[in-house]
Amino acid sequence: MLDLEPLPRSLLVLGGTSEIALATVRRLIARGARTVRLAGRPSPGLEQTAESLRALGADVHTLAFDALAPESHEPVLGKVFAEGDIDLVLLAFGILGDQAHDERDPLRAVQVAQTNYTGAVSAGLVAARALQTQGHGSLVVLSSVAGERARRVDFIYGSSKAGLDTFAQGLGDALYGTGVHVMVVRPGFVVTRRTAGLPRAPFATTPEAVATAVELGLRRRSETVWVPGFLRLVMAVLRHAPRTVFRRLPL
Repeated sequence: MLDLEPLPRSLLVLGGTSEIALATVRRLIARGARTVRLAGRPSPGLEQTAESLRALGADVHTLAFDALAPESHEPVLGKVFAEGDIDLVLLAFGILGDQAHDERDPLRAVQVAQTNYTGAVSAGLVAARALQTQGHGSLVVLSSVAGERARRVDFIYGSSKAGLDTFAQGLGDALYGTGVHVMVVRPGFVVTRRTAGLPRAPFATTPEAVATAVELGLRRRSETVWVPGFLRLVMAVLRHAPRTVFRRLPL
């Protein structure tokens, strides 16, 4: 029988208003998590999220965090870890951008890259070092199947996720054997408020489905999680499809 890992009891969420993150935290609170730190830009939405989690019985605090201010990541996150051990860091921030607009506005395109990749590299390294210092914990990184292969409709966003995914895999290898576990989560199209109005891609999923997959991945100490799971096979085929064929696919 497969030995399952215990689930985390203390959580730090980078990207505290993410619907995927919120669904995951709710699920983990139901499984025994009791301390939650929500990091994000100060906003009514962040405070409302905190209140909704307190109603579930968790001790929830918010802290100001900006992915685009990497110089602040070490002091901000260092303060959190100084207050006590963190069992799980969930790196959940990111922006979709607007491909059609961003192609014509390089500064907007750069903001997508800086948020999704550069900011994640900074925060990920700071969190990983803190977890390694305490000697245990998991870093869960929300990637995307969009990073598996560039598509005409979202190659700016996809390229940022490709960089994030590669970084997270390498970080996991660097931390192997230290007691720190890195897990990359690759959902397909997730139906959330920020994807409202967008054409629904094949194999769409929900924040709750991603949360379920994250829980199972943590219990199994998985290194990569696909949501839904069969996307692993789908992307294995698409990854190697000739470009002349790939361009014609309704993706």
